[in-house]
Amino acid sequence: MAEVLQKVVDEVRQGEAYAPFAEDPNKYQKKFYIESYGCAMNFSDSEIVASILQDEGFGATKNFEEANLILINTCSIREKAEQTVRTRLHTFKKIKKQRPGMLVGILGCMAERLKAKLLEEEKLVDLVVGPDAYRTLPSLISEAEGGQKMVNVLLSREETYADISPVRIDSNGISAFVSIMRGCNNMCTFCVVPFTRGRERSRDALSIVSECKDLFDRGFREVTLLGQNVDSYHYMPTATSTQEEAVTFAKLLEMVALVSPLLRVRFSTSHPKDITDDVLYTMAKYNNICEYIHLPVQSGNTRVLQLMNRTYTREWYLSKVARIREIMPDCGITTDVISGFCTETEEEHQDTMSLMELCVFDMAYMYSYSERPGTLAERRYEDDVPDEVKKRRLTEIVKLQNSHSKRSYLKDIGRTFEVLIEGNSKRSDADWSGRNSHGKVVVFGKGTHQLNIGDYAMVHITASTGGTLIGDIV
Repeated sequence: MAEVLQKVVDEVRQGEAYAPFAEDPNKYQKKFYIESYGCAMNFSDSEIVASILQDEGFGATKNFEEANLILINTCSIREKAEQTVRTRLHTFKKIKKQRPGMLVGILGCMAERLKAKLLEEEKLVDLVVGPDAYRTLPSLISEAEGGQKMVNVLLSREETYADISPVRIDSNGISAFVSIMRGCNNMCTFCVVPFTRGRERSRDALSIVSECKDLFDRGFREVTLLGQNVDSYHYMPTATSTQEEAVTFAKLLEMVALVSPLLRVRFSTSHPKDITDDVLYTMAKYNNICEYIHLPVQSGNTRVLQLMNRTYTREWYLSKVARIREIMPDCGITTDVISGFCTETEEEHQDTMSLMELCVFDMAYMYSYSERPGTLAERRYEDDVPDEVKKRRLTEIVKLQNSHSKRSYLKDIGRTFEVLIEGNSKRSDADWSGRNSHGKVVVFGKGTHQLNIGDYAMVHITASTGGTLIGDIV
């Protein structure tokens, strides 16, 4: 199999190159400014949008006051994110009054749900564009420049933007996101993604490898493969495809790893019901596939998991974590946790706490439940856990996880890791900052070593803080 995959990679090497860097924006007569909120997929989508706009004569700017077009790539997962977007839109509305002809638009997950309110009632935007409609931006902008309010939030069963070369905006030149699929088929009751991003579809495997190869050739040394549920990636060849066989996520991981042993490969996000032994064995086989898995649990109680439609039990999740550590004993594991989901009892909250004690995650994203309009949970269940109870339970979860994170970092003292240098430390230009294979930030002195951003260094860990390892070059 390795020989077949290497042949595929070699074929990609002869293909057309991607052009992921924005050219000098000063050569463009029109400028656009874009802000992104939410998950990594949104930031990846913004790079696709930047490519489309650049082809239409727009140059990127970091100063929204000089922009002809302001776009916000939105997130609907949490109420706080929507509130932040609304605040920004009101700010831009004031600026727009002083700059006739400037357009303001929203992209992404808020587009479908709030299109009428933002366009007509509050008159905050000129454009509303859904995640599958970015190719229509040029025509929508042209109409909006004539005074029309423009909307396209149609979802697609085919769109993957596989042929578009993302413009790497705000990039460190070392790490890049690569989208491998779009949409989601998991109807978790608390989540709005299936309704805002549509059904799941996988991108052409060869286009993914080609993008990763081009990134490596341009000096990037790390790619993160993105999908709402990467483990369900499954590309089926078409009549016009040069790929001769179906590609699973495990095969795709291997194809990307074969681009170069100097290219680190990460991925996000995994679903406990779908991650397979094939994926785990592939991770263990290749040193450049990072031993790090983000595996959201959401709750440690089986009844609550069933209400969430997570399609696994507490026991299933624990067995999956055990399997990961059996195949890769040193693998970093992080998670997502929700406190106070509908009807959650105190005993069920304690089940979440006990699961965390059993797993001892390196890090977690922790939230109290926020009912989102349009989700299955809103239609089916009463949001009956009082806010003060949600907050108290979340505080307990955060306190427990902080102790686990501290333990995880302390156990690394005395070990030596290969670290990819990403830039200077935030506190001192005399120190480098990078990450190890487990995703942990490592800070270490430059000394007299002739190293540069994008190089690898072997670092011996001598101390740790709450979220950083500190060491010396070996």
